[in-house]
Amino acid sequence: MGKVGRSRTHKGNRDKYRKYRTRNYAKDLDQVHEDIKKVTENGGDETILKIQEWNEDLPGLGQYYCIPCARYFINSEALNEHQRGKNHKKRVKLLKEVPYTQAEAEAAVGYSTENSRGNAIIN
Repeated sequence: MGKVGRSRTHKGNRDKYRKYRTRNYAKDLDQVHEDIKKVTENGGDETILKIQEWNEDLPGLGQYYCIPCARYFINSEALNEHQRGKNHKKRVKLLKEVPYTQAEAEAAVGYSTENSRGNAIIN
């Protein structure tokens, strides 16, 4: 018996994978932080994000929304089950960290707007 050749079944699947990956993309952490900031500016009232107008295109008509994960659920049982799960708890833990600002990012690279370096080098 000779060697069996490879089947070559996965040729050209890269574009399909990328299409589904971008379609299922959720909000980033900084976008969720902006949503949470809106809630805190409103006095801690989460109803502005949770209770919305009925939308037939969303699961559960858009009434069951998880703010940290930015996901809609079909009913309250599914939402409660999600909130007990590992993915939700991980997302909440990540959201406890304060997001970086543009000034902090520029300072890390070396683009500082302060003149503190000029004062330190004077001899």
